[in-house]
Amino acid sequence: MSHTGADMSSNVSILPASGEARRNPGMAFESDWLGDVRINTSAVERRAANIPARRTVKKEWQTAWLLKALSCIDLTTLSGDDTPGRVKRLCAKARQPVRQEILDALGVGDLGIRVGAVCVYHAMIAPAQDALAGSGIPIAAVSTGFPAGLSAPRARILEVEESVAAGANEIDIVIDRRNALTGNWQALYDEVRAYREACGAAHLKTIIATGDLATLRNAAKASLVCMMAGADFIKTSTGKESSNATLAVSLVMARMIRTYGERTGARVGFKPAGGISTAKSALGFLFMMKEELGQAWLEPELFRLGASSLLTDIERQLEHRTSGHYAARHHQPMA
Repeated sequence: MSHTGADMSSNVSILPASGEARRNPGMAFESDWLGDVRINTSAVERRAANIPARRTVKKEWQTAWLLKALSCIDLTTLSGDDTPGRVKRLCAKARQPVRQEILDALGVGDLGIRVGAVCVYHAMIAPAQDALAGSGIPIAAVSTGFPAGLSAPRARILEVEESVAAGANEIDIVIDRRNALTGNWQALYDEVRAYREACGAAHLKTIIATGDLATLRNAAKASLVCMMAGADFIKTSTGKESSNATLAVSLVMARMIRTYGERTGARVGFKPAGGISTAKSALGFLFMMKEELGQAWLEPELFRLGASSLLTDIERQLEHRTSGHYAARHHQPMA
């Protein structure tokens, strides 16, 4: 069944909520809870396939949803050839993600629309700070031996501490997948708990690298353990695995967030990352979040899209809305 734009657009605001989500304090490790985790893979796959198939938004409703997606993007550059100049240009795009004439034509030119955060390596925190000064846009730094997460344990902790000291507002850590693959859940809990303590006031986003975890059940358990340990966000992927963010694994993780919230009262954020490059695919994730977790998870305080090229396609779709024509991608340069 297809839903109309009006159905899907009720209560969808373009701007992020003014209040920041309360942090997840974590809890003691509960192995018995993990033993209760069961995943019906075929049911998950059917549900995931159904979400984008039965949801459609058109015209001004589609515009509102695309602007919402834009406001939740972690605009990312994680390349070996990153330079301060590239990062500063990316930050300029974060401040003004869509050309002003397009926003004016859509009637939203005075809303101060911006992305959710800028995500960089530790070495690029300083130029990002300079470029984002006064904007209120958070800086997220990847850490703990990203993307493999196999550097020495003390080096991983030190990397977190150094990035926080350098000014990162959020730390995207990657777990040691060996703990999940071997079922050593206590070790995973201890690992993430140590990262949480090292983060201090910075928010902790834990990347569980679902493409490396072999099963949806492992992804569900890893998500739950990270939340027990105090993760403020759980994140699908580094973007470097063979399989990154999918609606199926995201559905499993969203339901673990719901289960954890029902047990503890804490609200944990979710970040799908890797392979989300089109406006259409991004909308599928937003639809899922609204249906599974509710309105609060359509705000950047609790939802992010990890992407480097998604913004270009969203801007093309918005320009099409104003002109009736699709611009070439090079007309919306990222950096």
